[in-house]
Amino acid sequence: MNATTQQTQQHRTTTAGYWVPGLHIEESSIKVPLNWAGNTPGQNVEGRTIDLFYRVVDAPEHVGANLPFLMFLQGGPGGASPRPMSPTSDGWIAEAVKHFHVILPDQRGTGRSTAVDGRTVQSMSGQDAAQLLKMFLADSIIRDFEHLRLTKFGGRKLVTLGQSYGGFLTLTWLSLFPNSLAACFTTGGIPHVPADAEETYEYTVPTMQRKTEQYYERYPQDRERVAAVADIITAASEQGSALQLPNGDELTVPRLQTVGQCLGMKPSFETLHWLFDTAFRAGAGDVPNIGSAGSAESAGSTGAASSQVDPQTALTDAFLHDVAEQTYAKALYWPLQEFIYANGELEKPIEWAASRVVAKHAQFSPDARPLLFFGEAIFPWMFEQERQLRPFRAAMDLLMQDTHFGTIYDADQLARNEVPLQAAVYFDDMYVNSKLSLDTLSRIGHSHAWVTNEFEHDGVHGNRVFKHLYECARDRGDLRNL
Repeated sequence: MNATTQQTQQHRTTTAGYWVPGLHIEESSIKVPLNWAGNTPGQNVEGRTIDLFYRVVDAPEHVGANLPFLMFLQGGPGGASPRPMSPTSDGWIAEAVKHFHVILPDQRGTGRSTAVDGRTVQSMSGQDAAQLLKMFLADSIIRDFEHLRLTKFGGRKLVTLGQSYGGFLTLTWLSLFPNSLAACFTTGGIPHVPADAEETYEYTVPTMQRKTEQYYERYPQDRERVAAVADIITAASEQGSALQLPNGDELTVPRLQTVGQCLGMKPSFETLHWLFDTAFRAGAGDVPNIGSAGSAESAGSTGAASSQVDPQTALTDAFLHDVAEQTYAKALYWPLQEFIYANGELEKPIEWAASRVVAKHAQFSPDARPLLFFGEAIFPWMFEQERQLRPFRAAMDLLMQDTHFGTIYDADQLARNEVPLQAAVYFDDMYVNSKLSLDTLSRIGHSHAWVTNEFEHDGVHGNRVFKHLYECARDRGDLRNL
């Protein structure tokens, strides 16, 4: 056993360990600087610190074995690493623990790492909150992971698996610390370089429309059900008493449209179909008609007269609960959403890129029928209507006009890249456009793309995608030096 292995094993045996079915878990945390300016990964940390939490997951037979380490880079932004219930609860884990010790870090601000949410920023000025949020982007995240690699894993080269935004982080790591990684896998996570938020939405907004249309083609009866829900919401608002979600947020038609953020996953069509199946309280849950006076009549009722339904009570509590749950504002996911495309000094501010692009497409109007759904997109109204996001509003207004961000991609370094990169590119991906991904990969050294339309954006969570990527890299000889 060499010195690096001894150091790594010594670290791992001093952390807390326990078991979940089929897996051994060790947990630990380290201190990292809140602001990496003036600090260098691997050296003593100066200034204010935050906690970075991580787990190491092993197959029972591999605890203490001399295996390479694979770090999972979670999607997001603002996503914590998965909490495995078993090797098969998140499909890629079962394959990964056959070959690796698996590191599951909670990115700064998420999970058990020092939290950042609305309560963190509610007492801050907009300027202070804006500066804080900029410290939770890829340049800081990767420096955290590089510090973890150097201080707790003996400086040995890691393998990475980046899902979605985790692929963005992969390119940041390859740009900033190209000698730290032995091999990389990405799934639905190759951004366009050069990065541009507006360009991204020019591609993804039409995909949102296409996915909605495919949903209605699969369940044509839902056109009427979705339209009726939107009409009820509008009627209630016109009566002067907007509908409320269980958490107290106002339910507007644009908020309803954001349930479409699931459309890039499987089984999204069924998720939406069953959501709207239980929307209506009257009768057997039939579609009501909205009268000119703002009342609702059951379109499926029989008899001499149909019962009128008040828009205030037309929707079931279960439906309102599920809408609130599906559109819940994750703490960093929405505030950071458009700034993951900000690389260094920008030529122009981002200025609510998704909102500007959607405004060019009248078919997304809340009054349009059939009603179209939004995918992964943020809008100014979210930071007014949603209580979890309101504390971020002042910071968002400032950041949307900002042009000074940390460097996250180095195109020249990526062109010279020597680390094997195996990327799963989902042809129909709603979140990360495949055309833009392939254009980027064409300019990254030692990169290989597997393009497939068999999976949606969440394909890695099954049992086939990572296995296929691993075998492709292995058979090419890209893993021979692990």
